[in-house]
Amino acid sequence: MNKNVLAHISLIFANLIYAINFTFAKDVMPNFIMPSGFILLRVIGALFLFALSYFLFVNEKVERKDILRLAICGIFGVAINQLFFFEGLNLTAPINAAIVMTINPILVILLSFFIIKEAITFRKILGVLLGLTGAAILILKGGSVDFSSNHQTGNLFVFINASSYGLYLVFVKPLMQKYHLITVLFYVFGFGLLYVTPFGLNSLMNVEWAIIPSNIYLEIAFVVFCTTFIAYLLNSLALKQLSPTTVSIYIYLQPILASIFAIYWGSDYLDKEKIIAAFFIFLGVYLVSVRSLKQRKDKLS
Repeated sequence: MNKNVLAHISLIFANLIYAINFTFAKDVMPNFIMPSGFILLRVIGALFLFALSYFLFVNEKVERKDILRLAICGIFGVAINQLFFFEGLNLTAPINAAIVMTINPILVILLSFFIIKEAITFRKILGVLLGLTGAAILILKGGSVDFSSNHQTGNLFVFINASSYGLYLVFVKPLMQKYHLITVLFYVFGFGLLYVTPFGLNSLMNVEWAIIPSNIYLEIAFVVFCTTFIAYLLNSLALKQLSPTTVSIYIYLQPILASIFAIYWGSDYLDKEKIIAAFFIFLGVYLVSVRSLKQRKDKLS
């Protein structure tokens, strides 16, 4: 299979996982595990799986000069990203979090321009705006956004999360091209564990495991294994082939994938708004993802 096609398929599955994650994470927090404790549990679980994969199959050496960049990626890609998202989701409504997260591709376009000199083209801007429009149609259909003082802190935390993940995508891209993705993720989560342990250790130690129902255990397992280990793998696989902007715009697929999931389970139905929203989203993703004619010619020459 073409590597670019595989990268796009990986992003679709990663964002399907993220779409389901909103509901599962809300079920777990804060009734059974506080956000910071849940983050620590996620990082421990994912690091164990990445370490197992690294030492069994990869065992690649990393140059000393890249250790600092990996440490920075651990700050933005694990610590700030995950802590602020879960704390924010705990303090605001899911619809607010979804709307604030749509700023991510816009931030990535700007960060990519300033940090790795990725060109800002009219096609990319149009694609992001179309995707944003489609995502907003779907998200706002679920209810009204509440930006009152009750949710201000949570909304701010989710915005910091979106900004942090945007920085992570831009900083980690050169490392993904230089090393095996398992190597990069092993180091990123290793540093991430150092950063999140002081914040989450007390919360994790105070979890009353005996009172947690079996369905919540399954949701915890999904968040640790799928949302953390598998989704990071899929995003990293895509980032090896695609630009940070292309990876980030797939966030607009999350509400449409959540709708498809809900329709499949019979808890939602297909209507005109969903069809229009899907058209905007897929057109936006296409415009950002497809190479320009000039780029294709340059590659062939």
